Amino acid sequence: MSSGVPDVAPLRLIADIGGTNARFALLRSGEVWAEQVLACVQFPDIVAAAEHYLVQAGAAASGQRPVEAAMAIAGPVTADLIRMTNHVWQFSAAATRRQLGLTRLIFMNDFTALALAIRHLPPEQLRPVGVGRPVAGAPIALIGPGTGLGVSGLIPAAGHWVPLQGEGGHVSLSVMTERELAILAVLRREWSHVSAERVLSGPGLVNLYHALCTIEKIPAEPLTPKQITERALGGSCRLCLEAVNTFCALLGTLSGDLVLTLGALGGVYIGGGIVPQLGELFVNSRFRDRFEDKGRYSSFLAEVPAYVINTHLPAFIGLAHSFDDPGPRLEAG
Repeated sequence: MSSGVPDVAPLRLIADIGGTNARFALLRSGEVWAEQVLACVQFPDIVAAAEHYLVQAGAAASGQRPVEAAMAIAGPVTADLIRMTNHVWQFSAAATRRQLGLTRLIFMNDFTALALAIRHLPPEQLRPVGVGRPVAGAPIALIGPGTGLGVSGLIPAAGHWVPLQGEGGHVSLSVMTERELAILAVLRREWSHVSAERVLSGPGLVNLYHALCTIEKIPAEPLTPKQITERALGGSCRLCLEAVNTFCALLGTLSGDLVLTLGALGGVYIGGGIVPQLGELFVNSRFRDRFEDKGRYSSFLAEVPAYVINTHLPAFIGLAHSFDDPGPRLEAG
């Protein structure tokens, strides 16, 4: 802890809980430190993970525990019982607050937290994809493939910016080409409803690769999302490269739909753990072409900027502001 941090400010715990990893940090007077990433599968529940972190961070000793906390959860946060979408954890918000000995505990969707962070992200950590200029004071769109597919937005209202809480990653997948129709037909053999998340996520990359192997009657290797992206970036596997390129194109289509839905002339921001790793491959992909490919509204979308978020743990920035900023959240009883 920095010696310049006032002792009178409350010590707070912030956590970004995804389907794969739980990221924790301590917060006081806007300063974030003691960041740690834990694998969710190593703990039976969220309380066990948090307690392990507090011990590791040296904050579990008497008198040093945080009194308030804010946690971003990869899943809907609508009632006291919270169930994660891509992990087995489910828990009571009120019971979690009591077990951790907190006077205040805020829960919100992980992309709601990321939406809160958008206006505070360092400009140099935002990589533009294509051209376009943001309209000041206009709504902003947010999308991000990771273990799942997060979708949100930031809407101006009565002098404030309100982040949206939704489950836009589970809308129906929209395809545009004959090849994509063939992929969709393969995926429908397994799922009656093929959501966008079924392809625009880490597991979705695997689904795309397997579908392409099925179409071409080639045995699929047991590849992880990381291996697929590595082979695509290295140019060592034709179908891995096609899977990643298809991923980028479909993300462009969905991102354009989101901008039109929200009227997001302030731009679309792309988060999550996958796209920032793609670098030039993403910038040079069909993402931007498909983003703008909306018939009569192509010229409208051509003016909308798109940015890849390259900030380290950006949800922490939103969580740090969540104690004061308005927006959808659940205050544990």
